[in-house]
Amino acid sequence: MFDPVAFRLERKAAELIERARRFGQTALAPRAARHDRDATFPIESFRDMHPEGLLAICVPEADGGLGASYRTYCLAAAELGRYCGATALSWNMHVCSTLWTGALADELMMTVEERAEHNERRRLHYKRIVGDGAIYSQPFSEGGAAAAGTVAFGTEARPVEGGFRVSGKKIFASLSGAADYYGILCTERGQGEQVSRRNTLYLAIPANAEGVSVVGDWDPLGMRATVSRTLLLNDVFVPEDEMLMPRGVYFRAATCWPHMFLTLSPTYMGLGQAAYDFTVRYLRGELPGTPPVKRRMYPTKQIAVADMRVTLEQTKALWFQAISEARANPTKEQVLRAYAAQYTVMENANALAAKAIRTCGGQAMLKNLSLERIYRDSRCGSLMLPWTAEICLDRIGRESLYEAGETDA
Repeated sequence: MFDPVAFRLERKAAELIERARRFGQTALAPRAARHDRDATFPIESFRDMHPEGLLAICVPEADGGLGASYRTYCLAAAELGRYCGATALSWNMHVCSTLWTGALADELMMTVEERAEHNERRRLHYKRIVGDGAIYSQPFSEGGAAAAGTVAFGTEARPVEGGFRVSGKKIFASLSGAADYYGILCTERGQGEQVSRRNTLYLAIPANAEGVSVVGDWDPLGMRATVSRTLLLNDVFVPEDEMLMPRGVYFRAATCWPHMFLTLSPTYMGLGQAAYDFTVRYLRGELPGTPPVKRRMYPTKQIAVADMRVTLEQTKALWFQAISEARANPTKEQVLRAYAAQYTVMENANALAAKAIRTCGGQAMLKNLSLERIYRDSRCGSLMLPWTAEICLDRIGRESLYEAGETDA
């Protein structure tokens, strides 16, 4: 998707991205249709990721991982999304537990004590992933404004001796029932204290802990293989050592590292590429499962492909620039570009899939071909918190017209 020479990628990054592309082709693509049809989680793909090192792609090399940067991870995730959007999206929920605690946390300001505490605790989680192939999830949404970053999380952690008692509910909890640990964002609240976003904790809760349950059905339009059922936490005891970040550090990250919320977009960048790839192969008569009939000679088809290519290149260029700028304390322009990239990718992925269906014709809607699934999966992108399409537009407009602290009073 991103030529290493044209996009000036370092050799190590190019090799990791190529590894992800090969894995997507050989492991994800053959399984995607079955798991989408049955709305089942592709656990075998995640087990296969372990020997490939992909579960530990963002674990620092010193801790046994591949040490991928933010940008390298995003490009690798786009390659997986090209072959199975649901697996790529679920993989993101796992990888963020290491990306946030790894490369992202390394750029945050911490006291000497906080840094030592963080480094010691994250090694525990990295060891589980690198050595045992443990799968982490990252349930975020609760059905309210917390996932959009405007209020405190409703899931609460009550301090007790040796750790916390956690109670709450997470909806659209990807990997529910499949993850070994749930990375829970919750609000620490002592007796008589008011809730505050500043008191957000990031805790790893074992899936087999007493009080953890998964409920509800899962039969959505798209992203069916994420199996994002509802996660209930009922007075779950969580040892203090299971903190993924020290107290106050998650709030610091959410404030200083906004690109951390852009990591859903790679999946949809990959889906946009997949829609274009399907169209070209179909019109050339090279798509497996279809007759070897060429349809490329018609001017209407050629114009449609040209329009898709322009949209794809525009989307890739903006998105690549945005993920390349990810860092702590970005400029206002960089943040606005990140919002614009998120909006563009999420909207254009589905626009490309819709144009592909129209260009290829009725056969493209058959469920034995991948385009119908690509269309359904891509339709979900604009809805995803914390940066939905509407939230991105709202922030772009407001932050373009107002400097920090400005009002019309």
